[in-house]
Amino acid sequence: MDGANAASAASTSRASSLGLRVASVAVLIPLIVGGVYLSAWVVVGLVIVSTIIGILELFSLLRVGGYEPRIAIGLTIGMALCGAAVLQGRLPGDLGFAVVGVTVVGSLIAEIARRDYGQSLVNWALTLVGAYYVAGLLVFFILLRRIETPLSGGWLSFLQIAPGAAWIYTVLAITWLQDTAAYFIGRAFGRHKMAPVLSPKKSWEGAIGGFVVSILTALIAVPILGLPLHPALAALLGGICGVTGPLGDLAESLIKRQIGVKDSGQLIPGHGGILDRADSLFFTVATVYCFVLLTVQI
Repeated sequence: MDGANAASAASTSRASSLGLRVASVAVLIPLIVGGVYLSAWVVVGLVIVSTIIGILELFSLLRVGGYEPRIAIGLTIGMALCGAAVLQGRLPGDLGFAVVGVTVVGSLIAEIARRDYGQSLVNWALTLVGAYYVAGLLVFFILLRRIETPLSGGWLSFLQIAPGAAWIYTVLAITWLQDTAAYFIGRAFGRHKMAPVLSPKKSWEGAIGGFVVSILTALIAVPILGLPLHPALAALLGGICGVTGPLGDLAESLIKRQIGVKDSGQLIPGHGGILDRADSLFFTVATVYCFVLLTVQI
């Protein structure tokens, strides 16, 4: 009887958690989709806010682990990367490389000035890498939104979706649908653990299901959004994202397991922190932008 009650309680808890996750998504998705549609500057604002929250979450995790990342320096690096992405192409030279040079040198100088060298090397490295992990990947949304290569019609052409917005929608659709498919397929058919140490609930069955859905999503995005991609290239893009997306999730799980925490934060009800929701997007947005650079005339 006790076992039956425990199973019933666990089932109720899972249903409640799923309902909370769905409710959060129902609020967030329209806001994000609408913001991306409205303006590239809205995307810039979303990236800046996400960068600040993401760096604060990550550095808080690292502090739980006994490290001392420099919050002010990390936020400064994050804002510098966002600024470089906004100004890229508007000023001569490659601002990205300039920011790399300045932030590496500047953060080292700041560490020297502290005169407390107990864990200086580790703290400096975590500050620099942490800021680049969050901001250096999020800024690809800014760069992607600025793409102006014309779309090839598309079923939704009447909405006059900007080319850059269409590419961001592709990133979001592939990532979210892949993640959703992997979750439900894994729950229904998962038998073989994919990464039992990093993410015990992930299964190879779920990963394969998500991979297939990623390819299908990319193929469907071409006629819906009018992406200038041959179906074979679209399938290739979906396949690559079907691999990099889960790897982004596992990368964040690696950080959390090293620290010994379950979630990066509690910002989004039912989902955890912003890093918990954006971890796969970090990898897929960088993947899509690089893919577009290599395959599309921009």
